[in-house]
Amino acid sequence: MVTKMRGKFILGILILSFLILPVLGQEKVVYVAQIKGQITSYTYDQFNRYISLAEENKAEAIIIEFDTPGGRGDAMMNIIQRIQQAKVPVIIYVYPPGATAASAGTYIALGSHLIAMAPGTSIGACRPILGYAQNGSIIQAPPKIVNHYVAYIKSLAQESGRNATIAEEFITKDLSLTPEEALKYGVIEIIARDVNELLQKANGMQTKLPVNGKYVTLNFTNVKVIYLEPSLKDRVITYITDPSIAYLLLSLGIWALILGFLTPGWHVPETVGAIMIVLAIIGFGYFGYNAAGLLLIVVGMLFFVAEALTPTFGLFTVAGLISFILGGILLFGGGEVEYLVNREVFSQLRIIIITIGVLLALFFAFGMAAVIKAHRRKAGTGKEEMIGLTGVVVEDLNPEGMIKIRGELWRAKSKFGKPIEKGERVRVVDMEGLTLIVVREKEEGGKE
Repeated sequence: MVTKMRGKFILGILILSFLILPVLGQEKVVYVAQIKGQITSYTYDQFNRYISLAEENKAEAIIIEFDTPGGRGDAMMNIIQRIQQAKVPVIIYVYPPGATAASAGTYIALGSHLIAMAPGTSIGACRPILGYAQNGSIIQAPPKIVNHYVAYIKSLAQESGRNATIAEEFITKDLSLTPEEALKYGVIEIIARDVNELLQKANGMQTKLPVNGKYVTLNFTNVKVIYLEPSLKDRVITYITDPSIAYLLLSLGIWALILGFLTPGWHVPETVGAIMIVLAIIGFGYFGYNAAGLLLIVVGMLFFVAEALTPTFGLFTVAGLISFILGGILLFGGGEVEYLVNREVFSQLRIIIITIGVLLALFFAFGMAAVIKAHRRKAGTGKEEMIGLTGVVVEDLNPEGMIKIRGELWRAKSKFGKPIEKGERVRVVDMEGLTLIVVREKEEGGKE
């Protein structure tokens, strides 16, 4: 009896240990990522990439260190939708000191599960604009668009229980708030000097929006913080999406093309101009990483074809190779988190991209150039090519027979009907179908 009870007790302990050990062994993680610069389609790609990683690893939350002057409205709305569909809490942290969440950045913050700000930062100033005039002045949005965004920002604030009146004034009065003011008026939830202080203050708070259908009480006790560094492509995109840089690239690219057209044959200005214009188009933020990568690959192929059609001693080839490799990296590459493939695959894929780019460059630089040149040459068996060539009679022409020209046997006919004996040298003066019309080499072709 005692033995049976002891066996049940041991069995119960083993079952309980199997249930508890996986829970104890599961480490709690919080990811911290950095997003700064203009809000574009690339920014959506970054948000999606970081949130997806946090979801895959069942993180407690992801903190986005945020610094933006604003940007595209369509990209902003896509980002907000992605945040509100996230299966983990997304905390927008306006950081570091001196950072701002202005214009589109304010909407994104209000659409997040929790907002934190570092001292010395600001939030607000959301009046929509249509762009900038040539003299640099702001083109104001019409009332219809302004009213749309007023309703949108109020709905974001009301849904998260934040101050909808202040949110409206972000647009109607271009209001901006310090962290202290934003906390006082119920726009944000936390003021923190760094991530550690943010985690301490947020611990035990409830999210302002549902996460995967339900409100979540944050538990940041003994969590491991993992920082996701922006990749090289993120830094490059952040730089060229600056409106002043994008417009400068576009202006210089157009001037370079004009200079190239005025100095034909040099090819350097138009090549540099074309690259600048493509970078400017990418910098305007109409594309995500995928589309920008494909665009660069297409441009690279066009440069290869241009090299074959207009040999430039390798200039178009180099431009095509650079465009092709950059396009491949934008399409597949990343940094701490790869965009389409994981790090191990990308380390091999990068070599493949470079190798294919080099092989394509060599093919178009040499193979296609040779084909084009061959097509431009006169046909080896055409009438124009044959006239004027000389050969030897190998079968008496009486008046027809056979001659040998350039190692090939041809049916030939004496032009004036006179016999020409075997061994004599003749010259081609005309051609009828595949029969050569010949005269003796020293004989004039037009006289008997």
